[in-house]
Amino acid sequence: MRFLLKLTAAAVLTAALTGQALANEKIKVGVTPGAHEEVMEQVAKVAAKKGLDIEIISFSDYVIPNQALDDGDLQANSFQHKPYLDNQIKDRGYHLSVVGYNILTPMGIYSDKIKDLSELKDGAEVGIPNDPTNGGRALLVLQSQGLIKVDPAAGLSVSPLDVIENPKHIKFVELDAAQLPRSLTDLDASAINTNYALEAGLNPIKDSIAIEGNNSPYANVIVTRTQDKDAPWVKTLVESYHDESIRKFIETKYQGSVLPVFKLPE
Repeated sequence: MRFLLKLTAAAVLTAALTGQALANEKIKVGVTPGAHEEVMEQVAKVAAKKGLDIEIISFSDYVIPNQALDDGDLQANSFQHKPYLDNQIKDRGYHLSVVGYNILTPMGIYSDKIKDLSELKDGAEVGIPNDPTNGGRALLVLQSQGLIKVDPAAGLSVSPLDVIENPKHIKFVELDAAQLPRSLTDLDASAINTNYALEAGLNPIKDSIAIEGNNSPYANVIVTRTQDKDAPWVKTLVESYHDESIRKFIETKYQGSVLPVFKLPE
């Protein structure tokens, strides 16, 4: 009996220590400014109640967050859609995995010079992101508006070289995604990711002259290193993001310009 009591006491102590370790778990999550950072701030509050301490690290571009995660300087990131991640893994050999979906930020076309895309003149200059995935996404948005036609064989990996019909002879100006809001003073129009549009004070619903449809394949994802994807803190992070309070925050704050897409990877 005394031996059993000792075993029970040891088990209780082990469980208590394990619980304490989980309660004190701290992670760094990379985001980009705007919606991703603002939502993660709310997620951190939910996670804190579950014993997970999230330090939010904000990056001004799309390149560094995956490198930092793969290097182990971050434990997770939340800033990109899956096609972009897939392209980064293919090009750079990262060992990263999707652990959950979060939001959809529809890409919009903006202009300081015209009110409708039909007003674009022959030879107009249109800014698109200079990374392959988001640049292709911009071209697909322009195609959906009837301005150009791209080679169907290119799939989502579209570049200006895949444009097979361009009746207005649009010139595509490839710029860093974060710089596109500032390009509106110089270019006829620009395709801008919603996080950078919001950061620049643009409302995707009110200010865009065209916007991506809700059936977009570009839903954003929560990503960890592949070796960490089954860690207990990952489940807590995803559950915190998928909390109903986060859904309500997104719907209330962004009024349709950012959409919650809460699901686990298949």
